[in-house]
Parts: sequence; structure tokens; C-alpha cells
Amino acid sequence: MSDAFNSMDGVRVSYQQTGAGPTVILVHGTGLSRAVWRGLGYTKALEEQFHLVSIDLRGHGRSDKPHHEDDYRMELLAGDILTVMDALDVRSAHYFGYSAGARIGFSLIAGSPHRIKSFTSAGGTYRPLTGQIDSIFFAGYDNALGKGGMPEFLQRWGEAQGRTIDPQTSAAFMANDPLALRAFLRQGDNDPGLSETQLQAAHVPTLLFAGSDDTLRYKDSQRAAHLMPRARFHALPGRNHGTTLMPPQPLLDMVTAFVASTEGSRT
Repeated sequence: MSDAFNSMDGVRVSYQQTGAGPTVILVHGTGLSRAVWRGLGYTKALEEQFHLVSIDLRGHGRSDKPHHEDDYRMELLAGDILTVMDALDVRSAHYFGYSAGARIGFSLIAGSPHRIKSFTSAGGTYRPLTGQIDSIFFAGYDNALGKGGMPEFLQRWGEAQGRTIDPQTSAAFMANDPLALRAFLRQGDNDPGLSETQLQAAHVPTLLFAGSDDTLRYKDSQRAAHLMPRARFHALPGRNHGTTLMPPQPLLDMVTAFVASTEGSRT
């Protein structure tokens, strides 16, 4: 476990590396941490072939957790990834992001394509998030985080889902600072995303996944694959946004082959 410091604002970004081979950057989704990759079995499977660098997004895990919305601007989130790569002297790497992590990946392939060898998006979108966060969690999530903290957030999220949030997810969210998560989500709701023109100009090899029950991300991923010159889309039947990564094996098989083929085409 190591730390790097973003030169733009001094925020500390925590990361961990394991394995050997071509570098693959793993970036989790909102409210989670880098532990999700190990907990779901991705780390064990991928470290056999790749040098894995799993990063805690600012506001999450062991990274710094500022409370101001401006601290979560996309330029800073993408800069955190590049900061870790620079700390490891990694000129370019493969990138695998889930949800918010995938959204940062879209920003990187548009703004710093020379640093990204390939991009895998799981449950990601390039579009503005306005209104989507309510659909992922529940209407009133902002007020719950501000007044009731994580316990109220989890209770109301479970009520909206019609079930109790599973223990693993609950534990991951309870580890968060509610005011930092609130600031992260507020800024995300205002992020403009990428234009379709920007996607058409993105030539980084891209693999997009989305669950068939993750309606918005499914449509967005299909559209991105249509627009991007070197992208393809794979549907995950019966999965919603929260279950995009579970079970891991179908994704692991495709991601491993995709990264290996992309790496091979560059040598």
C-alpha cells in the first residue's frame, strides 16, 4: 500500500500494486474502494498475468476525503490516476473502471489518450449524470447523507430497492465519510461528460459492459460502442447496475483476452 500526491491540489491518493506483466489500472465505483476488486476475485485472477494497480478514488477508501464539491472536479479525478501512474513511472497502462471509475476512464481517453493502452468500462457512461444518481440510489440521497449519514443512506437505499442492502456493500459504504461522499455525488451530478464528437475522436481500444437490467448504462454503452472507432459492447444478461461485476468470471475471461490482444497488437 502506497500514497501519491496530486500536484494540482495536494490531495493524497492511496493505491496498491501486485502481480507482474503489463500494467492494468483498476478503479472502483461510487461508495466503494479498491477492496472491491480483491473481494470479488478480480485481483487473484488478473495478478497471474498483469501488474495490477488498484486505486482508492479521492473521497473513498484510504485516500483523502475533502468535503468541498470543487475537490471532485473531473480534471482532478483524472489527474489522480495520472499521478499514481507517474509515481510508478508507468508511461501508459490498460484501464478497467466500474461505474464512476469507468466515467473517469472516458475522461482519460479523451484528454490523455497517450497514457491509456486500452479502456474497459463496466456500467459506465460518457453522458451527463444529471438525474441519474437518483435512479441509482434514491430520491433524497443528498439530504440523507447530509443529515442522517451513512446509516440513514443505507436504510433508505434498501427501502428504495425493496430489500436490505447486502452486508458486503453495507460494510463498504459504512467505511465512507458521508460528507465527502455527498460532495463527490454533487459534483458528479454537475459533470458535463463527453460529447459524441469527442467519442468519435477517441481511438483507444475499448471494451464496454453493461447489465441488461441497467437500462441507462446499457443504452449509453451501446451508443458509445457505435460511435467509437475501436470499441465493442458486451451485454451482461440479467444484471443491474449494482451487480455489473458479479459473478466475475464472464468479465474476467473477456477482459483478460482483450488486454492480452491489445498488448500483443502493440508489440
